[in-house]
Amino acid sequence: MWSRFRGNRSGQAAPCRPGNPYLRTTMTDQLIAKLAGLGLFTGAPQHDNFCRLASVLPASELTPSSTPYEWPAGDTIALPETYEFGGMSKSFEDFFVETDTAALLVLVEGVVRHERYALTGGPDVPWISMSVAKSFISTLVGIAVAEGHIKNIDDSISAYVPVDPGSAYDGVPIKAVLQMSSGARWNEDYHDPESDVFRLNAAMGGIGTLDEFVAGVVRENEPGTICRYNSGDTQVLGSLLVRATNRSITDYMQEKLYEPLGMTSPGHWLVDSAGMEVAFAGLNMTARDFAKLGELYRNGGTWQGKQIVPEEWVRNSVVLSGTHLQPGQPIVGTHRFDLGYGYQWWIPAGNRGEFSAIGVYNQFVYVDPSTNAVIVKLSANRAYGTTDSESTNRESETVAFLQSITSRLRN
Repeated sequence: MWSRFRGNRSGQAAPCRPGNPYLRTTMTDQLIAKLAGLGLFTGAPQHDNFCRLASVLPASELTPSSTPYEWPAGDTIALPETYEFGGMSKSFEDFFVETDTAALLVLVEGVVRHERYALTGGPDVPWISMSVAKSFISTLVGIAVAEGHIKNIDDSISAYVPVDPGSAYDGVPIKAVLQMSSGARWNEDYHDPESDVFRLNAAMGGIGTLDEFVAGVVRENEPGTICRYNSGDTQVLGSLLVRATNRSITDYMQEKLYEPLGMTSPGHWLVDSAGMEVAFAGLNMTARDFAKLGELYRNGGTWQGKQIVPEEWVRNSVVLSGTHLQPGQPIVGTHRFDLGYGYQWWIPAGNRGEFSAIGVYNQFVYVDPSTNAVIVKLSANRAYGTTDSESTNRESETVAFLQSITSRLRN
């Protein structure tokens, strides 16, 4: 995210705090300069930035629930000292530190069993979701389908969202977009300043709008045949939500998720110059509140005895329904990724039933129903995006790191 605004990190970070409580819709030259000053994907430390982006950039606000839900606390469990990855035994603590982990929250059966914060993290500190936001957008699409705002995910997304004739999203089924299989030509390489995600981020920065950008994306493949990770797919799903519900993503999420899940802290969506939410990566919440989406899905869409998301939607979201979605088939940037893909959720190999929301810089909301576990890892891995390889990005290794925790729970 935001490779458009690469640059040298400059200035002293402000104290971490939630963003401004009003919607700002104009991206000024000063804000663009602030984005450039973040030095994203250059190796610069980011933990002073990721906790305050909603106070620096245009954002809309999600207000805490009128019935806030605090996680109950149980006995603290010991975490592993080592984990296995690449045929080697590696230090759990070293990985925690090397990936600039700010929060590690482990829930078992909805009870906090381990909670640790570092750097600028804390129980009340918001953190940028990066692509973890994609799983929230998928959830809202599922609710919109259940409410009849979207008739069927086999419908063409262009029946709801205005796009250029013959462009990537013209006539493409919503389901193919949910599965990152739209057929759009796309490069999600954060190391490449000429990539498509670079241009998408430029739209966030005021060079056009996000809606204008996705309307003109070019088609490359037949929809539903290749899973190519594409933040534009999620952004057009955001446009679908706005058009189908006639409400902003912020407003709809406030009613359908933030209020009923008892979110305890203010949240924020980053927005573009037209006030459109950055659906693919712009959500800011605390670790404790991020965990509520994982717990909702662990329980089949039910929260405190109430069905928030249809059980069938949850089930279909986290299964591998095509050969092009199997682990090792999805294409991310320049390479294939060893996880499979559902409706904006990643699915590890092994048929254990686990699944995860994943964002760049190693943001994770990982769910393992077999151990009744939800784990949130919020991070600022400074090496992320300095290359397009696992050696710096460490996403597959993070999965192994989290699986070592659930393995400990089994034993």
